[in-house]
Amino acid sequence: QAFFCLLLCIPWGSSCPPSCQCTERAGAKAVLCSSRHLEEIPKDIPRDVVFLKLDANSITRIPSNAFRHLSHLEEIDLSRNAIEKIDRAAFKGVAAGLRSLDLSSNRIRSIPKEALLALNAKLRLANNPWHCECALQEVLWEARLDPDSVQDITCHTAPREEYVGKPLLQVLDAGVNFCSVRQRTMDVAMFVTMFGWFAMVIVYVICYVRHNREDACKHGDYLRSLPSAQAHAE
Repeated sequence: QAFFCLLLCIPWGSSCPPSCQCTERAGAKAVLCSSRHLEEIPKDIPRDVVFLKLDANSITRIPSNAFRHLSHLEEIDLSRNAIEKIDRAAFKGVAAGLRSLDLSSNRIRSIPKEALLALNAKLRLANNPWHCECALQEVLWEARLDPDSVQDITCHTAPREEYVGKPLLQVLDAGVNFCSVRQRTMDVAMFVTMFGWFAMVIVYVICYVRHNREDACKHGDYLRSLPSAQAHAE
C-alpha cells in the first residue's frame, strides 16, 4: 500500500527522457539533450521544464504542437541540427512565454511566417541556407531577432543571382522588396487570366453571331424559294 501511495505522489511531469539529463538552473528545471544523436524531439519531456537544450543533434523537423504541453518553457536551443521543415503550429502553446529560440546552423531554407511572428521570443536564425523571399523578409521586419546574429542571415538562393551570398539585411537596405516582387507576379498572373477569359468571351460572341447569320441566310433562302415553288406547282 505504501508503494502505490508513493507512485501516486510522484508527479507525472517529473520524469526525464532517457537520453537527456534533467537538472535545475536558478531554481528552474532544465532538460539537457545536447549531442545525444536525437532524430526527433523527445516525447517525454517534463511538463515543468523551463530551459530545453536540443542542440547538436540530427533533428530534421519541428512538427505542429511539438512543445504545446510545456507551458513553463522559456528557452529552446535547437541550433546545430539538420532541421529542414518547421510546421506552422510548431510553437503553438508556448508562444506567449517563450523568451529565447535558437534555430541557427540548421538546413532551413524557408519557414512559414505564422510559426515565428506569433512569438515574443528573441530569435537566432543565422547560418541557414535561406531562400530570400517575402515570408523571410516579413520575419526580419516584424520578429524579435537577436541583433548579434542578424548579419549572418544570408541569401543562399534568391530570385536574382546578384543577391546570392549577401546578408538579407544588406539586400533590403539597398531597396529590394521581395513582397512587392511577389505581388507583381500575382498581378501579372491575374491579368493573363482575365485576358484569357475576355478572349474566350469574344470568340464565343463572334461564333454566336456568325452562326446566327448563317441560320438567317439559310432561312432567307428558304423563304425566297417558296413563291417559285408555288408558281411551279400551278
